[in-house]
Amino acid sequence: KLAISKAIVTAYNDLRGTLKKAELLKRDPREKERKKYGLRSARKREQFSKR
Repeated sequence: KLAISKAIVTAYNDLRGTLKKAELLKRDPREKERKKYGLRSARKREQFSKR
């Protein structure tokens, strides 16, 4: 979405305000959670066995 929005702004600078109001010129801040030691991935653990 960001790349398309930036391309539109480059071609049609007058649409910048509209895209900014729709929050299409912002990067998605979510990032991958880091892997923790003792686990297989960020949250996945080894299968628990009672016996």
